[in-house]
Amino acid sequence: MGDVSSSLVVDAVAEVAYWRERAERAETRLAEVEAGLAEAGERFVAAETRMSELSEQVAVLSRMLFGRSSEKTRLTPDRGGEAAESDRPETRRDLDGPERKRGQRQGSKGHGRRDYSHLDTREEVHDVPAEARVCACCGLEFERLGSETSEQVDWQVTITRVVHRRLRYRRRCDCPGPRTVIAVPAPNPIPKGRFTASFLARLLYDKYVLGLPVYRIVRALAADGLPVAEGTVCGALRSTADLLVPLESAIVERNAQAGHVHADETSWRVYEQTEGKDGYRWWLWVFLADDTAVFTMDPTRSTAVLERHFGIDRTDQTLPAGRRLVLSTDFYTAYQCLARVEGVDPLWCWAHIRRYFIRAGDAHVQLRYWRDQWVARIADLYVGHRAMAVAEVGSVEHTQAQESFDQALATMDTVRREQAAIYSLHPAAKKVLATLDREWDGLTRHRDFPDIALDNNPAERALRTPVVGRKNYYGSHARWAADLAARVWTITATAERNGREPLAYLTEYLQACATAGGKAPEGQALQRFLPWLPDPSDTARSHDDDPSLDTTIQPGPAP
Repeated sequence: MGDVSSSLVVDAVAEVAYWRERAERAETRLAEVEAGLAEAGERFVAAETRMSELSEQVAVLSRMLFGRSSEKTRLTPDRGGEAAESDRPETRRDLDGPERKRGQRQGSKGHGRRDYSHLDTREEVHDVPAEARVCACCGLEFERLGSETSEQVDWQVTITRVVHRRLRYRRRCDCPGPRTVIAVPAPNPIPKGRFTASFLARLLYDKYVLGLPVYRIVRALAADGLPVAEGTVCGALRSTADLLVPLESAIVERNAQAGHVHADETSWRVYEQTEGKDGYRWWLWVFLADDTAVFTMDPTRSTAVLERHFGIDRTDQTLPAGRRLVLSTDFYTAYQCLARVEGVDPLWCWAHIRRYFIRAGDAHVQLRYWRDQWVARIADLYVGHRAMAVAEVGSVEHTQAQESFDQALATMDTVRREQAAIYSLHPAAKKVLATLDREWDGLTRHRDFPDIALDNNPAERALRTPVVGRKNYYGSHARWAADLAARVWTITATAERNGREPLAYLTEYLQACATAGGKAPEGQALQRFLPWLPDPSDTARSHDDDPSLDTTIQPGPAP
């Protein structure tokens, strides 16, 4: 009996151990499954977030690739008069009337044909054949009644070989002095060079202003009768680099002292190995002031470029001589670091924050109505700002415009706070609102500078010419070529900002270099090429401060 009981106890203990082991294995397995589910959930959330980010990128790239470049808004009847986002550069119109087509309006007064009487003129006389000027019946010759005149404009490129023959004379007497004299050499911007000042100016203009690659310039020259090697053209471009340095330095110095500057940057390829740098990606910076434009090529995208240009002491973090600088930029971190410098007032770009709303709406259909509302609010801000800019300070119109501007800001401030508190708001919308909240102070600081544009579009427009060149010849093969590109853009863009035609300006400057014996002009000779000096008393506002010149965003009605 005792043996049976002992056996049952042993069996029971073994069975309990067995089931306990299975329970432990089951609990372990359950924990592993739960951990796997949690990990899968995290991966799912990460994948969903990544898909959302990729959707936004696809939407942005689709707009860049297939959309039109303008950022104007238009009114669409199917949205009840609400401002709808469009890439088509249309103006506001009456929704009940027919859509306005491009071109001159029917019945409006035209400007007529342009007057080209200043061009070199060649007259050609076209006469009636002799047999047609006689009566077929009686044979009597017709009497001349007058003439009719019409014009054509011909375009011919003439490449001329200029032969300079320097006459030499010999003394015929025995008086002391040199036995022979010879005429002075012809002015030449490049000593012993074969190209004239106008030829070199045309090369610089075609390459950097028109954005033509060297091989296209060579083909154009060959078509006009001048076969020349690409290496010869590159050598001619390189030979002009040092001649432009003094003019560039004067422009940079003046730009660095400006009280208000637009700044931006874009990538640029320099296919030359640089010590301490991996890869070929450089950065082209632009600093746009009232009467100067400076382009700087640098291997980095750091704040050091800004500090070097404006002469900021990194230790003290102050502007030299205690001066102040108003800086219009986007939200890039280098500009945010500069905003911490004493004396710098940063103005963030409203067009950039507007793009964030547009991208969110492009990526997510459910956010498009929300996007349109914010685009309309920003448009109202532009309306008030432009009205302030054109109204006289202290007038009723200026007061009303300022109230409209402040009301638009207050509305946006209220809405952004209310929407940020919505728990169920779409993550993409929350991300945009977070950016708006983070940059709010720099955006609203425009209230203190009503004469300065709300966006950084002037700097972006200044980069269009380099971007065209980047698309055509992909960058620069050497460091000297990259520096020369920035140098020429600095000079030509500054000339344009002061109403000077770049090609004529470059030709005149290089001709002065030729007259100086192949050296850059100095002192008073250089002063006359500084385009802002002819009228130093001009107190006109900056080009980018004139609201009539900036039609980036057309206003829409408030939602």
